[in-house]
Amino acid sequence: MEPLRLTQFARGGGCACKIPAGELEDLVAGLRGGHGHDTVASTADVLVGLDDGDDAAAVRIESGVAVLSTADFFTPVVDDAYDWGRIAAANALSDVYAMGGVPVMAINLVGWPRERLPMELLREVLRGGLDVATEAGCPVLGGHSIDGPEPIYGMAVTGTADPERLLCNDAAEPGLPISLTKPLGLGILNNRHKATGERSDEAVSVMTTLNRDASRAAVAAGVRAATDVTGFGLLGHLFKMGRASGVAARVDPSAVPYVDGAREALAAGHVPGGSRRNLDWVRPHLRAAGSVTEEELILLADAQTSGGLLVVGEVPGAPVVGETVRAGSLGEGVVVGVG
Repeated sequence: MEPLRLTQFARGGGCACKIPAGELEDLVAGLRGGHGHDTVASTADVLVGLDDGDDAAAVRIESGVAVLSTADFFTPVVDDAYDWGRIAAANALSDVYAMGGVPVMAINLVGWPRERLPMELLREVLRGGLDVATEAGCPVLGGHSIDGPEPIYGMAVTGTADPERLLCNDAAEPGLPISLTKPLGLGILNNRHKATGERSDEAVSVMTTLNRDASRAAVAAGVRAATDVTGFGLLGHLFKMGRASGVAARVDPSAVPYVDGAREALAAGHVPGGSRRNLDWVRPHLRAAGSVTEEELILLADAQTSGGLLVVGEVPGAPVVGETVRAGSLGEGVVVGVG
């Protein structure tokens, strides 16, 4: 019998199946609960909420500690159940690392078409998630599951951080380097895998690598602004950070690292719809040099799954891919310049 290919049981895959950024922002516009003086009473001090699209929510509790909360889940990005579990867990934990925090507990989030896929495969997914959470020193303490039409897996993660050292979207200042801690091209390679079955071991290795060490290095270096590069691509996440901080940014495409095979997969046409939507969303705020091709822009907008940290500041060992600049220096509004 042919082995089951998990990616064929879902319409999308990984963070490329996110609701498009523009639609999501319109959807949540005006929804503000528990943030500000005129909202519901709370025993916690809200530090980070919905306003700037940060990676996790943050509240300061009575002890003075910042508690971080996030949830992330998606459909299969690879066919191997164990690897999918590892990738999904690393991706969910990344939201806490992107805020400069430490994960302290997680719970599983599962949707499973139990009449179409064997439960033994789900066990492998959960085993992969548990192994990565264990590597992070984060216990997995239960969860919730439903019988659904597509396989879905992820985690809700709780973490802690020093409230004075949070990494946030709105803290970028002009005149600083921009570092990227993982190579791009994951969305394109995952799309090729879904279409052809061709696996990229390097892509799996990148997606299952925790952002823990990069986060620690950024906090130790005094960095204040960071995010992780996931479904909205480097350009989308950089635009969101610049808009929240009131700065612009310039990217050097020649300095951006890519997973081996990403350019070849792009040339073969394996581009996720999410990557094209990302580029369409950011294009009105984009100023690209004439030498920058449409293909290069697609790579920079590629929807990543469990990507690296995008840091305003220098992180030891991570390439510097651009710089923040004063708002208005690249044109009107919040502009991401390329080239």
